Amino acid sequence: MEIPNFDSVDRTRFSDITWVPEIGSTNTALLDRARKGGSEGEVIIADLQTQGRGRRGRTWTAPPGTSLMMSILLRPPPGTLSPDNASLITSALAISVLTAVEEITNIQLEVKWPNDLVVDSPDPILGSGDPGYRKVAGILTETMIQQNEIEAMVVGIGINTGWGQVPPELQLTATSLDVLAGSTVHRTQLAQKLLENFETEYAALLEPSGKENLLLRLREYSATLGKQVLVHLNEEGETKPIKGQAINIDESGRLLVELDNGDIQAVSVADVEHLRLDAR
Repeated sequence: MEIPNFDSVDRTRFSDITWVPEIGSTNTALLDRARKGGSEGEVIIADLQTQGRGRRGRTWTAPPGTSLMMSILLRPPPGTLSPDNASLITSALAISVLTAVEEITNIQLEVKWPNDLVVDSPDPILGSGDPGYRKVAGILTETMIQQNEIEAMVVGIGINTGWGQVPPELQLTATSLDVLAGSTVHRTQLAQKLLENFETEYAALLEPSGKENLLLRLREYSATLGKQVLVHLNEEGETKPIKGQAINIDESGRLLVELDNGDIQAVSVADVEHLRLDAR
């Protein structure tokens, strides 16, 4: 049964949750609150985003009520998380989402580096442009930095929850939780479970051994490690492709790619394709 919209989650820092029927971007709105002194734990959840953003300025759009679109404001204590490790917040939220999804629907998602949650394609179609997985969710983390310290972070996620059916133009690339589950997935129930899990993951990340523990789990849930990948690096405004095998995720959350000549390249920010040779 659907639970009503809630304005806080017990035993968590998320005590100021705003639900809106329509907004430009939950991330943009929460970043504006952060600049005006907004507190850690503020959350915005929208039925419809008209200017939703993904990585590299891409748009994220969905019909009203068909996706869970949420942004969370964080203010990590000084010394707990460096700007170089900011991407670990994305990983912590990714783990929180996939565990919440499995608890509610029994669907097992994986993390496609750096910020997508995907499910295995049941029957990849060779030569058709099928990447071997279907995207279910994407995460965007934006950071405000002062004097090389994180002043605030806003981490946003869009999860496809209620499409009914996959549009023909997306059948090879994306899907929705209700399609996968064969039943309705309630956004409010998923939002509450996600925030409960994220409280645990975020608090653990700020502990002395938190980074190492999170990375162990991220590697376990990775859809990218072990794959042959094509990485599209952006260098000085130009895209440079490199090809190799994704072999590890380092302590800063960077993807380590072994090139054909045996060199190891650490990738901080890039678009990554899983090559069909190893797609599942």
